[in-house]
Amino acid sequence: MALKHSAQRDKIMAFLMGRKDHPTADVVYMNVRKEYPNISLGTVYRNLTLLANMGEIMRLRVGDGVDHFDADTSPHYHFVCTECGSVIDLEMENIDTIQDIAGAGFDGKIAGHVTYFYGICGDCSKESASGQKPETALQ
Repeated sequence: MALKHSAQRDKIMAFLMGRKDHPTADVVYMNVRKEYPNISLGTVYRNLTLLANMGEIMRLRVGDGVDHFDADTSPHYHFVCTECGSVIDLEMENIDTIQDIAGAGFDGKIAGHVTYFYGICGDCSKESASGQKPETALQ
């Protein structure tokens, strides 16, 4: 059965493709609502789930209790700031050899891995050093 076209789903996908910050469903909803004021949060959640299940987007579960979404489905790694909660793509070499290391002492077959790095992002580090929020420091 073919998937019925949806302008709302297209807008959700376009919004995600224009972002590098891995927004939550609530952030997607608040932004898509600007163009589709009658869209419901449930519709946004259903479409995000559908897109993730189809492999069109990635659902990230970084330990903060909410799902984040990423339109970049290529293999890459993420950094999660423990201060502000932002989720950022990390530019780094592939570490797929970690699967070989993990599989060396395992009698099953490892099919993949998800790796998140945690710490304090550059903006929060600057805030901590200056004693004020980065937006305030720029004024």
